[in-house]
Amino acid sequence: MASIQQLQQTLKFTFGLVPIVAGLDKFTNLLANWADYLSGFMVNMLPLEPAAFMKVVGVIEIVAGILVLIRPRIGAYVVMAWLICIALQLVMGGHYLDVAVRDLVMAVGAYTLAQLSRDPAAGKV
Repeated sequence: MASIQQLQQTLKFTFGLVPIVAGLDKFTNLLANWADYLSGFMVNMLPLEPAAFMKVVGVIEIVAGILVLIRPRIGAYVVMAWLICIALQLVMGGHYLDVAVRDLVMAVGAYTLAQLSRDPAAGKV
């Protein structure tokens, strides 16, 4: 049976590496054409082209992933909030609702990582 520490490490690497890979892919679009996931509402509000905006998003995701690897508790909350924002944007656009649900489930996983990463001296883990 896996220990709590092993589970925390698994989540840490998952929520650290996946945002880094997704962020890097915003520059190459090998996994997806990321701009397609922007709602029309968002596209109309952007002060720059969707592809350029997605590169900014990519940098944010890379930083969030690195933060999870270095400071998992803080980084996990950042990733959780980011995933919730992505899901809300998708719901507002009325498209990719399956991805929105997946991102909300991943947000729960990030929350779990944050809780598992609490300082044991500060209370129960």
